[in-house]
Amino acid sequence: MGFNYEKDDAGIVTVTMDMAGPVNTMNARFTELFAATITRLEAEDGLTGVIFTSAKKTFFAGGDLKWLVSVQPGQEAELFENVEHTKSWMRRLEKLPVPVVAAINGAALGGGFELALCCNHRVAWNHRSVKLGFPEVTLGLLPGGGGTVRATHLLGLQAALPYLTEGKQVDPARALSDGLIHATVDTLDALLPAARAWIQDNPTAAVQPWDQPGHRIPGGSSNSPRVAPLIAGGSAMLFDKTRGRLPAPARILDTMVEAGRLDFDTAQRIESRNFTSLVTHPVAKNMITAFFFQLNQVNGGASRPRDVPPSTVKRLGVVGAGMMGQGIANVAAKAGIEVVLKDVTLAGAQKGKAYSEKVFGKRVKRGRMTEAAMQQALDRITPTDQLADLHDCDLIIEAVFEKMSLKDAIVRETEGCLSADGFWGSNTSTLPITRLATASSRPERFIGLHFFSPVDKMPLLEIVVGKQTSDHTLARAFDFARQIRKTPIVVEDALGFYTSRTISTHLREAVQLLHEGVAPARIERLAKGMLYPTPPLALNDEVSLRLGLEIYDTQVAAGLRKAEDDPTPGATAVLREMVEQQDRPGRYASRGFYDYDGRNKSLWPGLTRWRKDDVALTDADIEDRLLFRPVLETLRCLEEGVLRSAADANIGSIMGIGAPVWTGGYLQFVNTYGLDRFIARCGELTDRFGDRFTPPQVVLDQAKAGRMFR
Repeated sequence: MGFNYEKDDAGIVTVTMDMAGPVNTMNARFTELFAATITRLEAEDGLTGVIFTSAKKTFFAGGDLKWLVSVQPGQEAELFENVEHTKSWMRRLEKLPVPVVAAINGAALGGGFELALCCNHRVAWNHRSVKLGFPEVTLGLLPGGGGTVRATHLLGLQAALPYLTEGKQVDPARALSDGLIHATVDTLDALLPAARAWIQDNPTAAVQPWDQPGHRIPGGSSNSPRVAPLIAGGSAMLFDKTRGRLPAPARILDTMVEAGRLDFDTAQRIESRNFTSLVTHPVAKNMITAFFFQLNQVNGGASRPRDVPPSTVKRLGVVGAGMMGQGIANVAAKAGIEVVLKDVTLAGAQKGKAYSEKVFGKRVKRGRMTEAAMQQALDRITPTDQLADLHDCDLIIEAVFEKMSLKDAIVRETEGCLSADGFWGSNTSTLPITRLATASSRPERFIGLHFFSPVDKMPLLEIVVGKQTSDHTLARAFDFARQIRKTPIVVEDALGFYTSRTISTHLREAVQLLHEGVAPARIERLAKGMLYPTPPLALNDEVSLRLGLEIYDTQVAAGLRKAEDDPTPGATAVLREMVEQQDRPGRYASRGFYDYDGRNKSLWPGLTRWRKDDVALTDADIEDRLLFRPVLETLRCLEEGVLRSAADANIGSIMGIGAPVWTGGYLQFVNTYGLDRFIARCGELTDRFGDRFTPPQVVLDQAKAGRMFR
């Protein structure tokens, strides 16, 4: 395993990268192999051209993230030298006196596309599996293998900006039209012949654009009067998006500006220094841990029972064609599953199917789906009001109102429609699965499948295991989640499970702050600055103030919680007044904490009734209250066994309930904040604001043992 080196009769050398492991990776072994290959090419007699391709399904996977995440502060100098050493060989590749072609047979992302940019010509297989671009920013990094500088020189600052600062990935057709590659082929077999033909037709095309005399960056250099406003505007735009919490986009823009101002090789060194500074930053470590290692761990089935064979759902029944039911039907039909969408009336079920027609129609309009594929998906959805149509479903999911009596009746009415090996799923967001399963004659086949709204956009599925749920049912639910392309976290049954229970603490703390007299605009502004996707008062409106109050009252009435134990009674009082006295139940009624007029919204002026001018709270106190509440609840879920792993906690908090991405998830936040420092801050918050900020024993034990949450 390594780099296969073959020279043909025409003097063209084909280097086929085939490193040990499933993918080619830019690590120490790569540098060793790459350096040996370049040295051999430089000494080759009769060399007329070079082709770089891959023996893997991907062209090249990028950097060695396991190594990068292990680099600690104080090791920057060593990392910088390693990066510069690898880049020196990449520079020697593009200085070869013969044309070099990247024959891209699979995904070339990050370091893989940086390698391709070192080649004079790039030809890619035009297939849906081939993605090109720079995803580094999504991991808190910048393209440090020359990609930031080369992309700026190739495309110009304006065109390169979304690729570099947003992590934009494209297919070969889009890459061709945007100028990232030079050609595509329709079949894999045509790839190497096309590369050879280009070399033979262009024997002198061996100089990169940025090395050619008189080269000008498209659109102008950083000193150009036309580009200066773009730089200023780009800087303002990035700050508005990141609020200083995500350092990578700003460092990328800085590097791009320097690339447009300095000579190529000096800009490369600046790129290396900026890359190095990001690698040791806590945000990069958080994002790499969550979005690479833990996401792969979750999707790879770490929480799936291993002794159950894989399965698929061929026929799905969805009971309830409202917002959640129609979304579930949509993603299942898109994944190729036959769906029976049942509602009380046929008109209601047909309206639920119409939602899919609308969603698919948007995809067709944007070129992401063909008309034929849309029709095939729609044909898979059968709307009905007849119970008999649910016969022989592999899985039935109820998606009706959060009322136990209603859910119990539906289970009893439809459970007999399941196939011999079928199982039942409840989309409840708060009601205990073990309790709901008492209505089932087969509770071992009953499981919680908590989707998030809107279902067709939210990537997470929270699988809730009841006390009698079997491993076989859990495995089938996990497989179904992956079949419909959802990321599944597995949690144990408890009031509110993990996500609903945790997000409610964040939402309630915001309303408690309002009750204490903090200006609502200040609460929302600080939450936005923390990079919460939706500020908490607005999010209260989205999930419905009435629903939140009804869930609370239902839980109290059922003896699942005690009103006297309410940690935020002020918040409950505000919600009760908003719903019962002010008739402001949430966004669905266009009246909540905000007034709504179409797409426009503004804070309701009546909120001033809680406003106090003498509130002695710092911004740091407000920010920590909003963040520490869900973090502490996550720790309690881990301590109580509701959560099975740190990976499920972190991925669930980011993908399901909007934890700021820079935290890496609520448990990872504690790791990089520092356990001892976190415990001390909790003590300060407890003294000033109440016992809800008391750190649970699990974090005290971890700190004492000197362990982080893994």
